[in-house]
Amino acid sequence: MCISLLMLAMASAARPSHDELKKEVAAAERAFAATMQARDHAAFTAFLADEAIFLSGPTVLRGREMIANAWRKYYVGDRAPFSWAPEQVEVVESGTLAYSGGRVYDAGGKVIGRFNSIWRLEAPGRWKIVFDRGEAPPCNCTP
Repeated sequence: MCISLLMLAMASAARPSHDELKKEVAAAERAFAATMQARDHAAFTAFLADEAIFLSGPTVLRGREMIANAWRKYYVGDRAPFSWAPEQVEVVESGTLAYSGGRVYDAGGKVIGRFNSIWRLEAPGRWKIVFDRGEAPPCNCTP
C-alpha cells in the first residue's frame, strides 16, 4: 500500500502544472506559426497528428497527408502569405487536450481572420494538432 501511494505521489509530482501546460501549448502554437515565416513545410507537417482535421472553406481536410498537400501552396515563395499567433490557450484538467486561438494576419499585418486549434498531448511536452478551423473576420455589414 505504501508503495502504491509513493508511486501515485511521484506521478503527480512529475506532471507539469496547469499553467506550465498552457505555456507548452502556447509555445507549440508559436513554433507551429514560425514554420510559415521560416517557409518550412516539413516542420509544419510535423505538428499535425496523423488523424488531424482542418475545417476551412468548403472542403474538410482529413489526415496529415491531405492537410500537408493542401497547405504546400502556402509555403511556396520567399514571403509568407499570412501569419498567426495565439491569444488564448486553455488546457483541460486531465492535461491531455488544449485549445489555442487567435488572429490571422495578411503579409502586411492586417487582420484577415481567426484560427481555432485543438491540440492533443501525444508524449510529455509533445503536442500535436488534431482539429483546426480558420475563419474570416465577421462582416461589418450594415443593412
